[in-house]
Formats: sequence, structure tokens, C-alpha cells
Amino acid sequence: MLHYQPRPEGNTEARLGLVVAKKLLKRAVDRNKVKRVVREQFRLRLAGLPAVDLVVRLAAKPAPLDGKLLAEDFLALLNKLQRPRPKRED
Repeated sequence: MLHYQPRPEGNTEARLGLVVAKKLLKRAVDRNKVKRVVREQFRLRLAGLPAVDLVVRLAAKPAPLDGKLLAEDFLALLNKLQRPRPKRED
């Protein structure tokens, strides 16, 4: 899951926070791998991100703990963030 909030005026960079619960991934090495992959993808795409605070929270245990799949999932979340949302008409 990706939670985000726009940063106040004057801040131009995005920030990242990670939550990987011990309940979902018991081994520290697995939790660290998830965090390492997400941080690296964030670092690579930081220049193209808007000024927001991002919090990535692991919602379900990933079946195969594969770095490529984790990176693709995170990038899909970032792409949703950057896509403009259609205006709702009430």
C-alpha cells in the first residue's frame, strides 16, 4: 500500500517512509530486503516525483520474495501516484 500527502510549500523533494511488519515477514533479512529494494527504486526515481511524503506499507506477505517483483509492484504504485486523477462531479 502507498499512502501519500503533499508536502508544505517550500519543500521540493519527496520523502519516503517504510513499514514492514514483523507479523508479515518473520525474518529480519526478508524485511530488510523489501526495504532495500523499495529505497533503491525510490532513489532512482526521486527526480521525477512531486513534493510528497510517501509511506509504503506492506499489506500482504509477498509469496515469492523476489526483488524484481517487489520493484515492479512499487513502480506500479508510483505510476498511479503520478497519473492525474479524473475530477469527480457531484
